[in-house]
Amino acid sequence: MTEPFARPTALAHVRVTVTDIHRSKAFYQQLLGTDPAIDFSDQVDEPGVREDRERFYGGSVFRLGDQVFGLRPVAPAGQTFDPDTVGLDHVSFVVGSVDELHEAAARLDAAGVEHGEVTDLGDAGMVILSVQDPDDINLELAALKG
Repeated sequence: MTEPFARPTALAHVRVTVTDIHRSKAFYQQLLGTDPAIDFSDQVDEPGVREDRERFYGGSVFRLGDQVFGLRPVAPAGQTFDPDTVGLDHVSFVVGSVDELHEAAARLDAAGVEHGEVTDLGDAGMVILSVQDPDDINLELAALKG
């Protein structure tokens, strides 16, 4: 067996793509029994917000204990999810440290696998390394800060 690229220990977060952030946020507030920990849904219709990672694309993020679940409002109105097609926004896997992210990047480089830079997400509390799966689904390896 070859050396793995990384050794994830858990999921860091999951974010789903939605068509109407206000409707979805209200649904998840009710479902989860909590308000979003991060919420930029009031800015979703401002120019550039749906492309702004620092404002979570105009979405909402719920903290569930050690888990995080987010909503990204970029799907066209009227579009519906089809479980028989490829896709979701991304899946994030927790690794033990930022050093492990750099080690994973080196292993991905050695294997010729394209990936993003190790990136500090600031107030989000994590550092990430992005890579696409064979179906072009974005995956993150994430180390929590602090």
